[in-house]
Amino acid sequence: MSFIDSLSSNFKNSLSGKTKFTYFGIGAYPVEFNRRIHGPYDPARFYGKPVTPFGQVKIGELPAWLSRRSLNPVAMSRAVSRGYWRWFHKYVAVRYGTAAPYVQFAVGLSALFYCINYKTIRLHSQAKYH
Repeated sequence: MSFIDSLSSNFKNSLSGKTKFTYFGIGAYPVEFNRRIHGPYDPARFYGKPVTPFGQVKIGELPAWLSRRSLNPVAMSRAVSRGYWRWFHKYVAVRYGTAAPYVQFAVGLSALFYCINYKTIRLHSQAKYH
């Protein structure tokens, strides 16, 4: 495959009919998404083949379940994006919001800085005799 062919394969038609350049699938809809079947695009939904949720996987089936996961960077970034959008729809973009996203952010920052400063914090252990 030549360089020109690879560039032309990266051009996708958007819904408006304009030509859009996508680099390795970033910024494009997932291949499994079909507007006629799924309706409007929801960034929090996985449009691929349904799989067994992680909570229902038995220990013996775990290696086979992990081997079916796609480990390429685009798939991982889409998984992180789906997680973010699910969290956003559940806690932030609600009609009657609570302090939950702020508390989660504060606890997350506290845990992050604890991990960063663990080497100095562990030396401050309380001892009976000095």
